[in-house]
Amino acid sequence: MKIVYMGTPDFAVGPLEALLKAGHEVIAAVTQPDKPKGRGKAVQMPPVKETALACGIPVWQPVRVKEPEFISLLQEADPDVIVVAAFGQLLSAEILSLPRYGCLNIHASLLPRYRGAAPIQWAVINGDRKTGVTIMQMDEGLDTGDMLLKEEVEIASGETAGTLFDKVSAAGSSLIVKALDALEKGELVPQPQEGESCYAPMLDKTMGKIDWNRPAQETERLIRGLNPWPSAYSRLQGKMVKIWQAVPEEDSCPQMKPGQICRVTKHDFSVKTGSGLLRITSLQPEGKKRMDADAFLRGYPLTEGLYFED
Repeated sequence: MKIVYMGTPDFAVGPLEALLKAGHEVIAAVTQPDKPKGRGKAVQMPPVKETALACGIPVWQPVRVKEPEFISLLQEADPDVIVVAAFGQLLSAEILSLPRYGCLNIHASLLPRYRGAAPIQWAVINGDRKTGVTIMQMDEGLDTGDMLLKEEVEIASGETAGTLFDKVSAAGSSLIVKALDALEKGELVPQPQEGESCYAPMLDKTMGKIDWNRPAQETERLIRGLNPWPSAYSRLQGKMVKIWQAVPEEDSCPQMKPGQICRVTKHDFSVKTGSGLLRITSLQPEGKKRMDADAFLRGYPLTEGLYFED
């Protein structure tokens, strides 16, 4: 098939590579504009752009896909299908109806479970035991189109959003190839979405602030769901500390208050929460690299009774 591919982050790289490996003709890659990143604010290309250029694929980076100039480019390209994976912009009805087979979205959830920008992270935060990928025929709604194919992905114990991203991306890479093959043969039967749906909004840094009044299990899921970005954090002795890994435990310090360090060993330390304890095993002090708790304690000796600040 002659494909225009729309995607931006690392998640969208695997499916692009899978389409090329399967022999499809990707005539253009559409991605978000380059943006400054990091402390130096150096301009960086989106991962999909880097991959496309390495493969000799033309790259288009419209600020808005509704611009007449961009729509003219699509019309001239005359793709059989547009494949979308974490692109970052909604498509207009004019674009959706342009290709022969319409626009297919690789959505990182078992629809209609999660609609929105961050379904993988919210699946971890909410404690789901499974998620998956849905190949969806796009319409003008937000992830409301008919479902074409699905594949489940197990959420393992201790899974972070980062590790789950890799698993879901791999599942989406193989599933989109299967979907296009079946679509061309007329073997796909669209299924309307039915059942309860949750909105999975985009993440921001403020979400990472730990509320020690919340239960330990809930906070531990938040830590995993915000790993690697934007990360969960708190403040200790006036300095920000990112919490990367923790283990919920039963409460053995009933006299302590939420946010208070109630047990310190050579290897880790535990913090009282609104329900249970959270044993911290990996963290990152302000201005330092991520480290295991035992390394942290060698440089930052803690005493029982200290508080993490709200």
